[in-house]
Amino acid sequence: MSSLTHIFQQFKATEPFSPPSDWLQGRTVYGDLSAALSLHTAMLEAPEELPGLMSAHVSFLGPCSASQTFSATHLYEGKSLISMVADTVSEDRHILHMVMQFARPRVSKIIHDFTRMPDVGGPHIFPTLVLDHNAPPCAHNFEFRPAGGALPFSGAAIPELIVWARHVDAEGIDSTVALIALADCVPPGVSACFDAPALFSTVSWTFDLPNPSTVGGWFLIRTFSRKAGNGYSLQSLDVWDESGVQVLTGRQTVAIFI
Repeated sequence: MSSLTHIFQQFKATEPFSPPSDWLQGRTVYGDLSAALSLHTAMLEAPEELPGLMSAHVSFLGPCSASQTFSATHLYEGKSLISMVADTVSEDRHILHMVMQFARPRVSKIIHDFTRMPDVGGPHIFPTLVLDHNAPPCAHNFEFRPAGGALPFSGAAIPELIVWARHVDAEGIDSTVALIALADCVPPGVSACFDAPALFSTVSWTFDLPNPSTVGGWFLIRTFSRKAGNGYSLQSLDVWDESGVQVLTGRQTVAIFI
């Protein structure tokens, strides 16, 4: 198995990247891996060291399992914000476009935090999920411990999944890059309503990073479908670390094929 650590040790932004077969999800590479590599490329190609990533928008423009080329462009730099964009191309097709905002801290007298982690126990009280033959290859790069909500493909009435998850191996990887590679590893909340395995595909993903993250620990992921219809689901996606600090919040548009 090609671990995340191994992939990033071998990755060079100036050379085509061939996705390992154990990071595929259906007929395409696991989208968060491409997003994480896009962020990594931006960090490598920035004219100077970047401040922390504050927010990003990722458009998944088409499936791809072939060799990919990553590039990044520095768009704007102000006193506090730096804007960059990254593009992924395969066989002369754009397959991913990612816009990123990096932010330096600013002094402000307005401070509040209304984020709340779901009231579930820590990861060590839940058993590890045993993946079956329906799980995509990329899922085996993570460890999952369901902690609330329902399970995918269980025919549930409430479209919510709450799962503790962690990388099998992310040693030596930038903490934000590792977080992006993990954040969407759980199936979308709408999959809890499926009464049998069926396909789904993320169309777009917008997220904010309210606090720094760490590498190697468990993260609680909550994904919830706010509305589904016409073959699409509008999803919220939130991630907390083990101490209860929210490290990512966002929304997704997911195509569903059921």
